[in-house]
Amino acid sequence: MDGAGRERPSWDEYFMEIARVAAKRSTCLRRQVGAVAVRDKQILATGYNGAPAGLAHCSEVGCVRAKLGIPSGERHELCRGLHAEQNLIIQAAVHGVAISGATVYCTFHPCVVCSKMLINAGIARIVFAGEYPDRLADEMLQEAGVELTRIP
Repeated sequence: MDGAGRERPSWDEYFMEIARVAAKRSTCLRRQVGAVAVRDKQILATGYNGAPAGLAHCSEVGCVRAKLGIPSGERHELCRGLHAEQNLIIQAAVHGVAISGATVYCTFHPCVVCSKMLINAGIARIVFAGEYPDRLADEMLQEAGVELTRIP
């Protein structure tokens, strides 16, 4: 099979698809999110949203935020889970992988908490697919000079 006639995905499409696969590992009942850090076309770390290692998942014990009626984008501290971007940064740190200067591919625009972490981690570019209701996150990323690219 020579692949003639098929169109290869762009690098952004390729890594976004990998972020979508990472999101399938999510144990969140509300939103499945995946993230991939890449530099020089090499994957550095991945993450998805869910409870800390060794703790019960929301899929097992229920969603605290849903029980309290908390809307998306508010009161991030009232959640058992870590966001995909947080897990990505933690995985890179645990394994001694520098992510400064990398591009992060996220299935959704990062929230303000994750945006602040990505800024301090030195992320140069964020490619995201879905929107997230957090205007402050967008403002801070732009102020920090992080390049933002939305792809479907």
